[in-house]
Amino acid sequence: MQPIAPVVVAGRLLLALIFIVAGYGKLTGLAGTAGYIASKGLPLPAVLAFGAGVLELVGGIALAAGFKARWSALALAVFTLLATFIFHAYWSVPAEQQMVQQLMFMKNLAITGGLLMVFSFGAGPASLDQRSGAAAKLATA
Repeated sequence: MQPIAPVVVAGRLLLALIFIVAGYGKLTGLAGTAGYIASKGLPLPAVLAFGAGVLELVGGIALAAGFKARWSALALAVFTLLATFIFHAYWSVPAEQQMVQQLMFMKNLAITGGLLMVFSFGAGPASLDQRSGAAAKLATA
């Protein structure tokens, strides 16, 4: 069965949207993001906030366009998995916060799964990777 191009594009855009919005938010609110990162005891919170914002924004745009989609998806998957365990450790928060944090944790795991599928299968039809033939080259490497 061949992939249905509009469905693949919609899936890629919906998956990318969360990163584009979050990256833009981080870059336009660096102080708040750095404060949140610092609250978790991580070093260099301003640098991490900026790096996370750039990764999410650029990676999300690349994923949406299907440009170097496999590598963008892999970078975003690793980032999301790390952020999930650092920022949504529902087992270590007060009982009244556990349900929301568990939902965020599970949502992030699902997003990571979708990103790993893009890494495995590529951007699919109607992507810049397909137009450039990059997906075929990567698949035969």
